[in-house]
Amino acid sequence: MILTRCLLSLIWLFLLTACAGRTLYPLPGKGGKGAKLPIQTSRPYNIAHRGSNGEIPEETAPAYLRAIEEGADFIETDVLSSKDGVLICFHDVILQNTTNVASHKEFADRNRTYEVQGSNMTGFFTFDFTFKELKKLRTKQRFPFRDQQYNGKYPIITFEEFITIARDAPRVVKWPGGERFEDKVVETLKKYGYGGSYLSKKWLKKPLFIQSFPPSSLVYISNLTDSPKVLLIDEVTVRTEDTNQTYAEITSDVYFNYIKQYVVGIGPWKDTVVQVSNNYTQAPTDLVERAHAHNLQVHPYTYRNENEFLHLNFSQDPYKEYEYWINEIGVDGLFTDFTGSLHNYQQWTSPLSENSKSPRQLLSQIASLVHPYAKA
Repeated sequence: MILTRCLLSLIWLFLLTACAGRTLYPLPGKGGKGAKLPIQTSRPYNIAHRGSNGEIPEETAPAYLRAIEEGADFIETDVLSSKDGVLICFHDVILQNTTNVASHKEFADRNRTYEVQGSNMTGFFTFDFTFKELKKLRTKQRFPFRDQQYNGKYPIITFEEFITIARDAPRVVKWPGGERFEDKVVETLKKYGYGGSYLSKKWLKKPLFIQSFPPSSLVYISNLTDSPKVLLIDEVTVRTEDTNQTYAEITSDVYFNYIKQYVVGIGPWKDTVVQVSNNYTQAPTDLVERAHAHNLQVHPYTYRNENEFLHLNFSQDPYKEYEYWINEIGVDGLFTDFTGSLHNYQQWTSPLSENSKSPRQLLSQIASLVHPYAKA
């Protein structure tokens, strides 16, 4: 069986944010009862990449709830399908990297090999399992050097469960009745009242971005909803899976002039924006400057705290990396596995406003931010 990449769209859903301007503000979970504060739009978005997955297994309810607690502006998820057409939040097309599926003897015969984007891949594929079967599995951390204490505790969640979390706190896949995958996603979003163009009154009430690697998916979705969309861009050697275009083609000024009819921004792999040699960042490319010239936002991925992912220029300090990307490169949003770190950086570096609290109040608030790290 030949498959193209099943991952189609990723959704960012606004949570409880507590930023009004660039002043210090409390974590979302610490605000007033019953009130949702407006989304901040004055500084780069803190995008929780698959939740706070640096701490808790990715795309689980606790990972998303932790990201809310830590101050995320948006949470991000990947949307795939079960065998029986249920939308689930899961990144890989195979299950063994982030679940305990291999320990379930009853599923041993599901270990299969398919051709995926020109290469053979062996594993337990999501689309070979019904949703009821997927719910028997428990998630685990992707990387062995991260905290393993939550392995085996949390189940896979549905897209609707993900939306509920947000509300309360290019493969074309056909569906019964002839629907495309995009139809099902947009139908679910509309069911919960999501929509509206970027920064419109409707959008500000329930902010959301729809993102996808296949550009044809975003063009198609543009006919279904006016929600803002972001084109994800892979590494320089990877062609688009639906239109077979090169990295150079989809990052050209000609293409930006075309795609800006359908998207408000791009989401590139950060090492293509600032290339790397011998684990040192090199001079930045002009990608961000050119995207901004076409009025496109830039939200690179993925920022991680561990030394394995930090380039040597940053002296093993994730705050130096945030400083570089926000103030020197000038990005508009950052996908991070460690929402709390980005939140703390933005809190500590936010300039004060005319409505700032007194020095005593500010010192007290800063002390409360630093206190959790005093025992480290």
